[in-house]
Amino acid sequence: MKKFFFSFFLIITFDIKSHEFNPAHLVIDEINNIDYIYEATWMYPFKNIGNRAKVNFPKGCDVVSDKISYQGKYINEKFFLNCASSLKGLNIEIVNLSVLTDALVTINFNDDIFEGLINVQKNILKIPLSSNYYPSSYFQLGISHLFGGLDHILFIFGLILCISGFLNILKAITAFTIAHSITLGITVFGIISLPNGTIEALIALSLIFLAMEINNIKKKLKTPWSTAFIFGLLHGLGFASALIDIGIANDKMLLSLLFFNIGIEVAQIILIPIPLLLILISKTLNILNVFKIIVSIIIGGMGFYWFIDRVIGIIL
Repeated sequence: MKKFFFSFFLIITFDIKSHEFNPAHLVIDEINNIDYIYEATWMYPFKNIGNRAKVNFPKGCDVVSDKISYQGKYINEKFFLNCASSLKGLNIEIVNLSVLTDALVTINFNDDIFEGLINVQKNILKIPLSSNYYPSSYFQLGISHLFGGLDHILFIFGLILCISGFLNILKAITAFTIAHSITLGITVFGIISLPNGTIEALIALSLIFLAMEINNIKKKLKTPWSTAFIFGLLHGLGFASALIDIGIANDKMLLSLLFFNIGIEVAQIILIPIPLLLILISKTLNILNVFKIIVSIIIGGMGFYWFIDRVIGIIL
């Protein structure tokens, strides 16, 4: 019966994709602060469904599009701007953004760096006149990264189902946090580097492992914190790849990483009560074993499909 259900869920997962965290990125460099000349690069993920989002620069700027090129997961379009005044205090609008795509805006002024975030709900960004000291946009990116990555969400759910006891859950989540913070930092700083496709395939394998452990009554995770730490190192590499693809402000590297990591942790804290509540309800209804079987089949089936899909992506 379990094999039948596993096969069933495996088939339906062929229409389910894990949303890769590929935020758009608009980078504007100030070339001349007297004549207000700027060079801009608009990076937009080409795998997104629908038309490519368009940047509307402030009125009073003469805009010339240079060329469009492909780099990694992105379509890059270059612009040259000659504005009547500084961009400070003006608005930038991005239209036709996907619901699943946020756009990070980085403006490198000669005397300052400004960063902001645009999404489909708030697609107009006002550039402040004063300095922007804290890269808080990375906090929002961290939250979006976790909520937008179904594979990361399923891992957290599966990990909690493999552990018994609140103290053990606390230890495991803490170990997971420490581990992905380590690899997030050392990867962004260029100390280690692994191909993104390989990382994503290994993350899918971690889901298969957890799916098998959920119903392994005879052999529960003896040291859940160590297992969480090992897989946390792996998931940290996945978190880092998102930042490397879009770039990061070098002079605020540590602050940007800190805000990004805090965003991930806030998203995790929001998610953790959900599986705990479902476990409590299942225990109350005396269907905990059935609930675990269903969850393990879903996680295992999706993890197996993503693993095959990502391996094929590496080969091709």
